Amino acid sequence: MNIALWLERSGLSHGDLPAIGHGGRVARSYGELAQRAARLAGALRNDCGLAPGERVAIFAKNSPEYMEALYAIWTAGLAAVPVNAKLHGRELAYILEHSGARVCFVSADLEAATSAHAPANLQRLITIGAREHAALFTADAIAVTPRGGNDLAWLFYTSGTTGRPKGAMLTHRVLSWASHAYLSDVDHAGAGDAVLHAAPMSHGSGMYIMPHVARLGINVIPESGAFEPDEIFALFRRWPRTTMFAAPTMIKRLTESDADCDPANIRTIVWGGAPMYVEDAVKALDRFGARFAQIYGQGEAPMTITTLTREDIADRAHPRWMARLGSAGRPYSCVEVMVADGEGNPLPVGETGEICARGDVVMPGYWQNPDATANTIKNGWLFTGDVGAFDGDGYLTLKDRSKDVIISGGSNIYPREVEEVLLKHNRVREVSVIGRPDAEWGEVVVAYVVGEATAEDLDRLCLDEIARFKRPKDYVFVQQLPKNNYGKILKTELREADAKRE
Repeated sequence: MNIALWLERSGLSHGDLPAIGHGGRVARSYGELAQRAARLAGALRNDCGLAPGERVAIFAKNSPEYMEALYAIWTAGLAAVPVNAKLHGRELAYILEHSGARVCFVSADLEAATSAHAPANLQRLITIGAREHAALFTADAIAVTPRGGNDLAWLFYTSGTTGRPKGAMLTHRVLSWASHAYLSDVDHAGAGDAVLHAAPMSHGSGMYIMPHVARLGINVIPESGAFEPDEIFALFRRWPRTTMFAAPTMIKRLTESDADCDPANIRTIVWGGAPMYVEDAVKALDRFGARFAQIYGQGEAPMTITTLTREDIADRAHPRWMARLGSAGRPYSCVEVMVADGEGNPLPVGETGEICARGDVVMPGYWQNPDATANTIKNGWLFTGDVGAFDGDGYLTLKDRSKDVIISGGSNIYPREVEEVLLKHNRVREVSVIGRPDAEWGEVVVAYVVGEATAEDLDRLCLDEIARFKRPKDYVFVQQLPKNNYGKILKTELREADAKRE
């Protein structure tokens, strides 16, 4: 089933309801959005000459036009290739070439960078808001093109921190299952409820467009195009029952902001993209109340492997509340999850191994990369590359990426465990723990710290909290940690920089 049918149906049945908010105003009703998407779809098929199954890229910042382009692509039976708007033109060029996109929608301020690096296969660059873009909406509207569940809908390119990004193939079935899982297990959105897109719609936040369209919700886009706590709080006041997807670093900024915020209109703040440190989660709960949920997933199983519910996060009276708060929750109702050993065999409760997932929400493979697919999808299971363990209650705790585990003197040390301890110090703002090659031990633990604590302070804290062999052998104090565009700390860059230290 084509995912665009949800918009077509909403436009027919409830055309007067608001579909998109831009800042504090209603930018599109459901009738307007459905009609404009249908006209733009007609232009893509007839004016641009695209056939069902072809790919169309979107290299743009969040805007009402972004949603129109996304649904026009699906209405036309095409596959969307949303690209992070902060990428360099050369990085964009690789994705455009690899995906075979013939058309690309681009924000006006990104047009020059796109043109300068456009590959030969890109035949048409459509600048959002330009005269050519406006003219496309004069085309005849078309009905939603029939698509099967296995047809490609979204080509999601990974961040590529360890090499060229890979295109995870997200089909109409995958997007449909992910949307149903969100509504069932995370957040019960209804008509008129808002979702605030403060994070890029090209990635995690964009996955929440679809369930809100299905339920007649309002997709709200900040006018500034940046993440500003003052603006976010103002939008919470403007739009009732608002949900927002945010990376942990974004929630940390909101928590530490001096701006006034009445959380009454916040329905749910969903964190994901990286684990939230327990100390940061407690501070966020203290400020905003029990309005948080957590999801764990990756592009290959978009946002949908495990979830820690609002109820679990709010249940401070539970004897294992702190342990659960530090976990990634329980598997979604639509997916199987196991922790496996190096041979792919399931491990018992309490043992640490690679996290694997299986279900209709998992991608069928990587675009034009059979070797990577074979290394990642085995016997129907997605091997995530993440390391974790289940507890006796069925809650999954993430340890680290498999490549980030430190092996010192033959013992495995999980950086997140050490990081959680260091963040308990009130003069540590951020920390990242890596392994440094060592002739005697194989690797030793090194902590990169942002804050005013001393090495002696942190040593005493570690000796009070964790085994001696896990204690960092070196503390490096820095002004900031390297991060990608979504706030994830780049341990690869830290290791590279550490190797250059004398």
